Amino acid sequence: WLGKVSRMADETDDAVQPMELTDEKWKQRLSRSQYYVLREKGTERAFSGEYTHPEFDGIFRCAACGAVLFSSEDQFDSGSGWPSFTSPVDAEAVELTDDYSLGMHRIEVTCKRCGGHLGHLFPDGPSPTGQRWCINSVSLELDSKD
Repeated sequence: WLGKVSRMADETDDAVQPMELTDEKWKQRLSRSQYYVLREKGTERAFSGEYTHPEFDGIFRCAACGAVLFSSEDQFDSGSGWPSFTSPVDAEAVELTDDYSLGMHRIEVTCKRCGGHLGHLFPDGPSPTGQRWCINSVSLELDSKD
């Protein structure tokens, strides 16, 4: 059900070049909440994030490394309490892993460049992909078109 994800023509492969920092460097680079979600695989509280509702116009980047991840054109209001997208800008910018924590099976989404935890992928999204990329706001930074 993952399907094919299209690539934006003006993006480069920079997002998939590995970026590794020590734990101490990540702590210096990220806020406490960003560190908790991106490095410790935490989750922000539902409806607490800045990008929960699709009222923004631009490109969403990884808050840890700046990799291009999602477009506002693919964002929708899932009612889940977290930003939701139908697909990433480039499937090569993210990595998917089976996650059996919390007594259930989910698909974890991480940034391929830095390994930061972004959220989870579910097969209950709208057309055209049927996917819901449920991403923590704190894992994202917006490059606004304004």
